Amino acid sequence: MAPLPVVAIVGRPNVGKSTLFNRLVGGRQAIVEDVPGTTRDRIYGEVEWNGRRFTLIDTGGLELSPGSDILASVAAQVRVAVEEADLILFAVDAVQGLTAVDEEIAQLLRQGHLSAGASSAGTGQRGSVGRGPAKPVIVVAGKGDNPARREAANEFFTLGFDTVIPVSAYHGAATGDLLDAIVERLAPPPVEDEDEDDRLAVAIVGRPNVGKSLLLNRLLGEERVVVSDVPGTTRDAIDTELDYAGQRFLLIDTAGIRRRGKVEPGIEKYSVLRSMRAVARADVVLLVVDATELLAAQDQHIAGEIEREGKGCILVVNKWDLVEKDSQTTQRFQAEITRELNFMPWVPCLFISALTGQRVSRVLDEVIAVDAERNKRISTGQLNDLISRAVAEHPPMAHKGRLLRLYYVTQVDVAPPTFIFFVNEPELVHFAYERFLENVLRRAFGFRGTTIRLRFRRRSPEPEAPGKRT
Repeated sequence: MAPLPVVAIVGRPNVGKSTLFNRLVGGRQAIVEDVPGTTRDRIYGEVEWNGRRFTLIDTGGLELSPGSDILASVAAQVRVAVEEADLILFAVDAVQGLTAVDEEIAQLLRQGHLSAGASSAGTGQRGSVGRGPAKPVIVVAGKGDNPARREAANEFFTLGFDTVIPVSAYHGAATGDLLDAIVERLAPPPVEDEDEDDRLAVAIVGRPNVGKSLLLNRLLGEERVVVSDVPGTTRDAIDTELDYAGQRFLLIDTAGIRRRGKVEPGIEKYSVLRSMRAVARADVVLLVVDATELLAAQDQHIAGEIEREGKGCILVVNKWDLVEKDSQTTQRFQAEITRELNFMPWVPCLFISALTGQRVSRVLDEVIAVDAERNKRISTGQLNDLISRAVAEHPPMAHKGRLLRLYYVTQVDVAPPTFIFFVNEPELVHFAYERFLENVLRRAFGFRGTTIRLRFRRRSPEPEAPGKRT
């Protein structure tokens, strides 16, 4: 499938870029808050208009002389977004009017200096180093809520671009005109049939500052998201595509998830919600923990959410390079993990260092293996032979004079593997016996790294379905 054309929204802080992004993609995907600098990473969404589809990128506010390392990283991310883009939406503010920063950004866009290879923000270097081809630009004058503001937006033609469109992203005014202009300027789509989306979605989740973004960058081999020692640097869920070992991946980096009582209202609240939605979107989840702290109560909470969502899961113990080791270190860590995640003993563990790259190469191989287990299907004959023997060796206990009878079992679904047991009385299935049956299935068929579902339904003994009566 040919890649979609890319449109990037750039501009100085707090001109309404994220509001525009959310309006065009049709949902609250980027965080919107009346605080300059809320968006730090590139946020990707897909837009369809008049039969054309394109990828839209929201970016952090561009400050050309940032006063901190993290703001310098934001500027670098804007340059990468511009490098990826086929078309630029240059967002300005119709209320504040034209500013000196707008004029400087416009000059850089015209000259092609806003590219991934351009000089680092804050150095003051504006020469030809890193200069790339200038991209087509549409100036979007946001907050054009009334005729006077829309008329005032004409001053932005002095920036030197042919098209200025005043819009109100908040109310949706003139966004259709903007989309028409975008589609007009995109190259015609190639004539081909689109393949079904076969990407394996992998969410990277965990508490703040455990190294999730560094792991993503290591997997990709590029500085894809902002990496900082400041907890909470990543606030949005970031989608990135990757091809590896013949498999297409969609990697989703997320904001750190704190305990509910520690979640601040506003920006961080939406980040936590988005992280949990990332789990829901994923096929396999990488739960990243810090080897120097290991598992906390919040890690158990996240693991519980992964299990409830029925996802594959790999526990990634990061910062392994910081742990003093002897011949028993790994076994001790593994034993502690098993104790803390006793409700998910099937979760595999990888001990890595995203900083040094130690064992990071095994992460995607493990994801592929877990996904295969998640999609494994067992024949009804195999299942009933196994369960017949297991029940004969370990029959259920009677409850209030009544005895549970299992007639047959069949697998009805994958991702996660789901099994229906037909029994005489579902309420007679004790939790401990359900766990016994799950362990029987896992010992026989594996299902390493994936939730499995057991469902119990009432069935009269006559007539019996095919399969052995147990």
